[in-house]
Amino acid sequence: MFNFFKVIIILYFFSTVNAYAYLDPYTGSIILSFLAGIFAFLSMFYYKIKKFFLRFFSKHKDKDNHKNNEIK
Repeated sequence: MFNFFKVIIILYFFSTVNAYAYLDPYTGSIILSFLAGIFAFLSMFYYKIKKFFLRFFSKHKDKDNHKNNEIK
């Protein structure tokens, strides 16, 4: 049964038909603006984001170490 679905999926993706789709220049501009905005955000707040994640993961380790020290 699984092989049947695998064959159907492979046939579906490899039996291509022309879509005759159109992407206007404005769509490309929106995509580039979105990527530039993400890059600008990450470059401006890189250290804050990095600090947040380091603090987030280190808190869990400190709590575990504290619990282990109490048991001993």
